[in-house]
Amino acid sequence: MAGEKQGEEAEKKKNVISGEEVEVKLRIPDSASFAAVQSLLLPSFKAIHEQENHFFDGAKGELSAEKVVLRVRFYGGDRRAVITCKGKQVLENGVGRAPEEEEEIEVAVAREFLKDPSTLVNHESTLMNKLKEEFKFPEGLTYLGGFDNRRSVYEWRGYTLEVDLTSYPWGSLYEIECETQEPDVLKAQLEQLLSEHAIPFSNATKSKFANFKDKTLE
Repeated sequence: MAGEKQGEEAEKKKNVISGEEVEVKLRIPDSASFAAVQSLLLPSFKAIHEQENHFFDGAKGELSAEKVVLRVRFYGGDRRAVITCKGKQVLENGVGRAPEEEEEIEVAVAREFLKDPSTLVNHESTLMNKLKEEFKFPEGLTYLGGFDNRRSVYEWRGYTLEVDLTSYPWGSLYEIECETQEPDVLKAQLEQLLSEHAIPFSNATKSKFANFKDKTLE
């Protein structure tokens, strides 16, 4: 009976986040190679998004214990704000898969979360209510800090490519990402494109948040 109950609890946790994100993630090694990628994709350029990312955990580490990431992201300064919750990511051979759920939020309200994390734990929204029901947060939330990301968007062969420059206090990370339901097809096309133009790349082995948490550039 104990094992059955534990299985039920694990299933509940797995179902807290309703959607799933599947994306190709290729790492570009340096700024010169990154500039070459941007030049190569220039005819497909659509937009640039300045992103400001901030992260939270339960005061007792409730989210990190379950490999759950809670993020508040601002776009273009104070143009837009989104709360995102991601479950444990499986990142293999440059393809990441993770449960994900997002909600838009008023920018002024989101800014208050950074000053006082209790306003986030008390925020009434579908996503936060799900998290509170599952994790309780008896001692509230803790603000973990964050980082900036400059995302260049390209429409290429029917795919929306996101070419990211992520800035940490200890250095910069360069990456190509793309959400897709056919990751193997897209990854092969991207690898061919980069190889044909002698642009070095590798499979991403860590998420942006994992690099932030560990203070790495992997």
